Amino acid sequence: MDIIYLRDLRIETVIGIFDWERATRQTVSIDLEMGADIRKAADTDSIDDTLDYKAVAKRIIDFVSASEFQLVETLSERIAEIVIGEFDVPWVRLRLSKPGAIRGAQDVGIVIERGSRD
Repeated sequence: MDIIYLRDLRIETVIGIFDWERATRQTVSIDLEMGADIRKAADTDSIDDTLDYKAVAKRIIDFVSASEFQLVETLSERIAEIVIGEFDVPWVRLRLSKPGAIRGAQDVGIVIERGSRD
């Protein structure tokens, strides 16, 4: 299986459990690896035969910027569901982090892997 990826997609959203987090938009960073078979696209050199990563990024940006979740776990699951369900991706690995959420740490977050059969 081949992998098409997006790295460090930064989006502002409402995320967190504390009152100040609910009142202030924060930036989350998303790394996304998506399973794909790129052989047909390589043969035809056509965007119609591959996973359109720009369309995936736009969908994620629209969803995340409009969302208001408390937990990064919930947001991560919803993003994985969108990618698998709407873009016919058989497997996804997603890393979502909140830069600066913990004093002294560069970031904190979660990594999940999901497949279309999960």
